Amino acid sequence: MSLTEQPLKGRQFLIFTGDYYEDMELWYPKYRLEEAGAKVTVAGLEAGVTYKGKNGYPCKASASYIGLKADDFDGIVCPGGFMPDRLRRDSRVLTLVSEFHSQNKLVAAICHGGWIPISAKVYQGVRVTGSPGIKDDLENAGAIFEDAPVVIDRHFVSSRKPDDLPDFMRGIFQVLGV
Repeated sequence: MSLTEQPLKGRQFLIFTGDYYEDMELWYPKYRLEEAGAKVTVAGLEAGVTYKGKNGYPCKASASYIGLKADDFDGIVCPGGFMPDRLRRDSRVLTLVSEFHSQNKLVAAICHGGWIPISAKVYQGVRVTGSPGIKDDLENAGAIFEDAPVVIDRHFVSSRKPDDLPDFMRGIFQVLGV
């Protein structure tokens, strides 16, 4: 993809944020999707609130995930950090992720971001990867764990850690047909 191409122009994506998100796992996908022409909504519990990343980088939520619908987006990205452990406890987050899955839309998770699809119960029989720290959680959720930089299974894309971000984004673009 050249810098002048915008193959995702007119498409919209959702990325979760909250305190102690993994900084690179939010910002790298956000900027790459925007570079490809997409509109990215970064949603936390409250719109307009600035959340602090694990490494201190601030992220102001452009929307609240409360009331959002998968119908309005082409895919969702779940960054890692400590944030997913908190968000996975919110039934509204889990319902939203389930909607993306039921519509066969992109569900992408990196590192500990896999906790959110686990709790949404969408990983049963899905080939995935994630942080080695959640390998047991992934397998206990019925996922098939693979230790690889990126794993693509239908509309699911997953990666292990920040160093895998280039592969993660190539996987996302592959699923999106870019």
